Amino acid sequence: MPAKLKKGALVSVIKEKLENSVEAKASDQRFPSYLFESKGEILDLNDEYALIRFYVPTPSVWLRLDQLELID
Repeated sequence: MPAKLKKGALVSVIKEKLENSVEAKASDQRFPSYLFESKGEILDLNDEYALIRFYVPTPSVWLRLDQLELID
């Protein structure tokens, strides 16, 4: 799946992968509901992470590629 992700793609966050991640264990695990209930747009990519903009008034966030899935 991560190979298909590109800038401008619409994605959703895979809750199970984010909740059990190293990143989640290193920070507050009370994730806002919009992460899982809304779509986001990929603004930028690097080898392991994507910068995601959600359509709510909040800052963009970097998430690992394996924590995202494409929305058809």
